Formats: sequence, C-alpha cells, structure tokens
Amino acid sequence: MAARKKPPMKMLNLALQGGGAHGAFTWGVLDRLLEEEDVQIAAVSGTSAGAMNAAVIADGWVEGGRDGAKRELARFWSEMSGASKLLEPWLMTPFGSVTKIFGVDQGAVFSFMDALTRTFSPYELNPMNLNPLRDVLGKIINFERLQTCEHLQIFVTATNVETGQPRVFTREEITMEALLASGCLPFIFQAVEIDGVPYWDGGYMGNPSIWPLYYNSPSGDVLLVQINPVMRKGTPKRALEIVNRLNEISFNSSLISEMRAIEFVRHLIDAGKLGEPQYRHVNMHMIAPPDGLHEMTADSKMNASWEFFTFLHQLGRNETETWLKANKKMIGVDSTLDIAKTFLTKPAHATRTGTNIIKKKAHA
Repeated sequence: MAARKKPPMKMLNLALQGGGAHGAFTWGVLDRLLEEEDVQIAAVSGTSAGAMNAAVIADGWVEGGRDGAKRELARFWSEMSGASKLLEPWLMTPFGSVTKIFGVDQGAVFSFMDALTRTFSPYELNPMNLNPLRDVLGKIINFERLQTCEHLQIFVTATNVETGQPRVFTREEITMEALLASGCLPFIFQAVEIDGVPYWDGGYMGNPSIWPLYYNSPSGDVLLVQINPVMRKGTPKRALEIVNRLNEISFNSSLISEMRAIEFVRHLIDAGKLGEPQYRHVNMHMIAPPDGLHEMTADSKMNASWEFFTFLHQLGRNETETWLKANKKMIGVDSTLDIAKTFLTKPAHATRTGTNIIKKKAHA
C-alpha cells in the first residue's frame, strides 16, 4: 500500500502584539497553530507579552519541537500566574475579582497605587528595581539555547528612550534584558539599560514591528495576532479610563502606520508604478479576539489570575480554529486581511482585499 502523501508545507510569519495579561490570548493562538503539522512558523516578531511568547516557543522548540513549544508556553503562563499571587489582594476587591470583565480597577488599593505611579517615578517607588518577570523568565527560558534555535527567527522590539526609535533584537541578541526592555512600562519599571542605552516598552514604536519579517524570512505571509483594539466606542470620562485609552492609541499608532504603508505601496503596484524585483508580495492575515475581549477594561491587562489566563487561552484556540478552517488554504496564495477596512479611517477602496507588496532591502 502506497504511503499517504503529506500535504505541502505552508510557511507563515507571526506578528505578536503586546498587551499584558491579554497575551494569554496569543498563547491560545500559538497553542493551536503548533498543532497544524503542515503549517511551519518561519519567523516571529513580538513586543512585550508578544516577545515573551515568541522567546518561549523558540526555546521550547529547541528542547522538544512542537510539543516542547506547547509545553513551555503552558509552563510560562502558569508561572506568571503563580508569581502574581502575592499581588492579587492589592489589585482586587472581592467584587472586582468576580466581575465579568475581569478588571482590577475596582480595587481601592489598586487605584491608590495607580495614583502613586502618576506622582512618583519607579526610581522613587521601586529603588531596588524589583521585577517578578525576571524570576519567571530565568526559570523558563535558557537564553543560550534559545539563541541556537535554527527552526525560526525571532525579533523583539524595545523603544530607545534617548532617540525614540525602535530597537529590534534578533534571535542571537535576545537576552533576559532584551525581553525585560520590550515589556518595560515606564511608569512601573526603571528603564532597562543594554550596553549603556536605556530602553522602554517596545509598544510605543512597534507593537509589533512587522518590517523585520519582510526582510528576513523566506515566507511572504504574515499573521498578525492583535490584542489591542483599534476602535473603542464612547468617550472615556474617568481619569483611569482616559489614561488607558491613550495607552491603547499610542500602542497601536506604529502598527497603523505600517499598515498604511503596506496599503499605499499596494496601490502603487496596482497602478504599475512599482514592481519586482525591488518589491515583494506580502500576504497579510489577522487573528483578533472576539468583541467581548475588546469590551473589557484596559486594566484587565494586569489581571494575572489563572482563571483569566485559561479563559483567554481558550478564546485564542477557538478563534484560531475558526481562522484555520476559513483561511488556511489562503496561506501562500493571497491576503485574508482587508487592511483598509480594518485599520484606515478613510480607505480609498474599503471593500478590496488582495496581495500586498513591500519593498525589499536594497541589498536583497
């Protein structure tokens, strides 16, 4: 009996947004994608929680392939939940802990601490520069092993405090400090210094940075895992709501700029003004949470309870299952994301989908 022919491998790049605890949604997405044996993850670009997920799957893959990556992801999020146990009484009242939106802003102590961070810097409130994430990363990730992962390339973005420019660390450059820099919220943690340069959260300049995937991967398909809503209806009235919405806008601005550039270049290609070999085809795809997650208060990103993590994880698996059934066949063929309709306020052709094209490096 002839051996069953394996389906052709579909290569896919991943772009993982940061978003605190909501990164557990991305855990669910990755968990399901890793079960698709005919889908090969070629490269991953991540910021903040997205960077943690990216680093964990790379390290886990070296140790045990797809199963190793899945196992280490589950272990990472379990450790993150465990590390937060001591903080839960400070973040939530009994009423806040059972709210359907999983928010933490109903906790009186949380509100007090939030006010303190607006008045005093982390250099004053946290002079010892304590960060529980450091202990978790040190327990989960073998950085020397991660740097040898030949199966996929990893890119982690942080923001250079002095220049305001993004710094993208490649797999060979990823260390504990690079990951901490990518998730360094300046009101909570002291800037992370690497080679004498201070860095803050990468979300300010690349959430995530998509352009490294254009230039450094053989795959022409990018799957964006979005966890920060671009649209949130209504005007925030409370101080905390205003701050949270400002953060969402800031952390989406670089992504919107990249998407606008992709759409602009595509129109130039359609007009016959650009073409190969200077430009390459990039098919854009996206998995995002259902509307219910976007309706959660932004402060729910600080909820590290295991109940919340597993809830988000299952959402991520469910959304990925739906996406795969509808769009897997389009990997390597065409885009499934309508950039204009999703990201641009006044698109020229809001209903149009199709292949997107990005300029290659001059030396490519």
